[in-house]
Amino acid sequence: MESKLEAFVTLVCTSVVLNLSILVYTYWKRHHYTSISKLFMWNILFTVIYCFGYAFSLTSTSIEQLRFWNIVQYVGLPFFPPLGLLFVMQYLGYSATRKRIIAILSIPLLTFLINITNEYHHLFYKLYVIHPVLGAPFSEIQYGAWFAAHNIYIFSCMLAALLLLLFRWKETDNVYKPQIFALICGQLLPIVTAFLLFIGVTPDGIDPVPMVIWVSSVLYLWSITSSRMLSIMPIAKETIFNHMNDGVIVLNGSYQLIEYNQACKNMFSILDRSMLGTPFDLVWYKLTNQSFPVQLVTITDKLNTTIHHAGYLYQLRISILQQSNNNSGILIIFTDITELHTLQQKLERLAYYDELTQIYNRHAFFQQSEQSLIKAKDNRSAFTIILFDIDFFKKVNDTYGHHTGDQMLLHVAQICKAELGEHMLFARYGGEEFVLALTGYTLVEGENFANHLRLCIEQKPLVENDRFVSVTSSFGVSVTTGAMEETIYQLLQKADEALYAAKRAGRNQVQVFKEEHEFVG
Repeated sequence: MESKLEAFVTLVCTSVVLNLSILVYTYWKRHHYTSISKLFMWNILFTVIYCFGYAFSLTSTSIEQLRFWNIVQYVGLPFFPPLGLLFVMQYLGYSATRKRIIAILSIPLLTFLINITNEYHHLFYKLYVIHPVLGAPFSEIQYGAWFAAHNIYIFSCMLAALLLLLFRWKETDNVYKPQIFALICGQLLPIVTAFLLFIGVTPDGIDPVPMVIWVSSVLYLWSITSSRMLSIMPIAKETIFNHMNDGVIVLNGSYQLIEYNQACKNMFSILDRSMLGTPFDLVWYKLTNQSFPVQLVTITDKLNTTIHHAGYLYQLRISILQQSNNNSGILIIFTDITELHTLQQKLERLAYYDELTQIYNRHAFFQQSEQSLIKAKDNRSAFTIILFDIDFFKKVNDTYGHHTGDQMLLHVAQICKAELGEHMLFARYGGEEFVLALTGYTLVEGENFANHLRLCIEQKPLVENDRFVSVTSSFGVSVTTGAMEETIYQLLQKADEALYAAKRAGRNQVQVFKEEHEFVG
């Protein structure tokens, strides 16, 4: 019996030394590792305490010594399986939040407190004495209700960690599989050993778990040093795939659907796993009742386009998944750009349209009229500018208020928009002034059109709150001379001079500018 006991102590001490070596090594190299090394070191530290306490319990000669080292064991035993689960979760990409850590470690903390206060309630041990036949350091124990709960919990933690690793095995790249293998063994060995203890296969009064932990320690040390387990880790599919904001669809070389992520499911609600293996053209028709806008067989590299679906605008990025020289599949990424597109439209409208009247603003007028003037010169066609404003507009504001003034501006803009023809550019020039650019209109034709607008405005007073407010306007007209150096600014200056001539002549009339600086009404 003595020789067996020495062997047991040697195995447990081996576990202590190896785990302590890993702890020191990891702490020494901690600056080369990712933040996951902190959880790993805590897991190893509590494993060391557990094994250390059990090693000394095997040398105990009295019930007091046995109980003391039992309490030392339970500083580590309740904590290292949950910490192992937290480490595996973070290793696989699940975030170890503070709430999650507190929740997982709360039961181990309660276990430790119940153990050290067992004499007051006997929830952990109903009986804890030296074995009457085997003697010290073996003990005879009758377990309480919380002991069962404690064992179920730590077994569940180890099993959960093992299952997470097994589920991830298939989709893990080969370069990371040695790490996964070491972690699987690290969880599996204690589970199997604890099960053997439970069914009574192991020697009486002996806990074999600390004796096999050294095997897991060797695998951990090998994985840390050879496959860089704490510095380069696989990132979980859920982190880089299902947690993406962009929708992702993966097709095989035969253009069949083989995978999609949660964001894509959110975009196309009827998408489900039953469609896997279905040709993508059929899948897309089920999703949208339309044909896919791109012929996938024609794609040789990458393609960007946009599509509309259910009121949303998506940017579509399609690329080939290459394996050697063969097409191994298609990657389709959907990015929701609806808000961005709407914002761009709003910004564009603010940049080019007057906020009140919703017609072009001064900036847009200059940008487009300059291009129209160049084309007119190239085609040797006439190009006319009409500048007009509302008569006595300040008086309207002073008499009726600025709201009525705004309504009058909108009223005049709407009257003019209703009369506009093709190739006419209409804008608010500023304040109560409006401007038109007429391509192909001679000076006479421009004057006639200006008179037409003037009459339309005069004949349609503003109606507001059952009140009629008369509106008249004064117009100035200028036409290009055909000179190549002539600019929009020069034409506007001439039209402005004609406009002021109309005002001086009594308003509510049209004046045209002639090169002899004569104004004709």
